[in-house]
Amino acid sequence: MKPKPSSLPAAASGLPDRPVGASVDYRLARAATLKAWKSGQLGRQEVCDAQRELQRNAEFCGQPTGRQCPVCANAGVVEVTYVFGSRLPKHGRCVTTRAEMQRLQSRATVSTGYVVEVCTDCGWNHLVRRYTLGGKRSA
Repeated sequence: MKPKPSSLPAAASGLPDRPVGASVDYRLARAATLKAWKSGQLGRQEVCDAQRELQRNAEFCGQPTGRQCPVCANAGVVEVTYVFGSRLPKHGRCVTTRAEMQRLQSRATVSTGYVVEVCTDCGWNHLVRRYTLGGKRSA
């Protein structure tokens, strides 16, 4: 069962309440990739290459964006958030709830969050943004 858009707040879709450190937006890289695809420099198989685990996470944990896929024009584009850091699984953690995001945000250690947009139909995927979270110091 897919979560409804309102069932998870922005924090679970990769937007922490207050990022601790740097945040990087990948819109320009996304635009360059799409331009290369449209001009024929990249094939569809090169831009629609989501791995199985990413596709599964997109289907079951992804947050609907309301945006159309830039490749197949389907409205099934979702965002999936992964967090990597110490004391987390080496393959990262797929964050699906606000409570989980807040828990990671309040940790003493710094972690890195990655938000990936994925089309559940054609497999288009691209990194949307990266940010740091955590690093809370005890008083």
